[in-house]
Amino acid sequence: MQSTTIKRALAQDADRLTRLIQNSAAYRGPYASIISGYRVTADYINRHRVFVAVDAVERLQGFYALLLEPPELDLAFVADDVQGRGVGRLLIEHMLSQARAADLTEVRVVAHPPAEEFYRRLGAVRVGTVAPSPPKVDWERPELRFTTA
Repeated sequence: MQSTTIKRALAQDADRLTRLIQNSAAYRGPYASIISGYRVTADYINRHRVFVAVDAVERLQGFYALLLEPPELDLAFVADDVQGRGVGRLLIEHMLSQARAADLTEVRVVAHPPAEEFYRRLGAVRVGTVAPSPPKVDWERPELRFTTA
């Protein structure tokens, strides 16, 4: 794996975070509706704890957004071409360290169904299911929790 650095996202990162989401192979086909028209805004980045993973030449490898109230991993994406190389693990470990620094005891994750096993491998526990919310989400999603202790 190339060297990866995790750092705070800046407002000017909004467009490239949006492109990463829109280009994600995980959201093609039946899952495309959930990201249709979705944009990460500069305001969103300024209001939340958004961190990016970049390589040595600042190429975006992935990012996450941690909401503090209520504690939730709102967004987590890894670029298709670096999946399986540890970037997602680094991002989640970083998110958990941020949660601990903010004195959060747990973090909720409403997972993209194909990502559930990834989160479980990193220590999340399934606590339920989130019902569909048409028209954007026509499928159930697993609800998981990370504990920060």
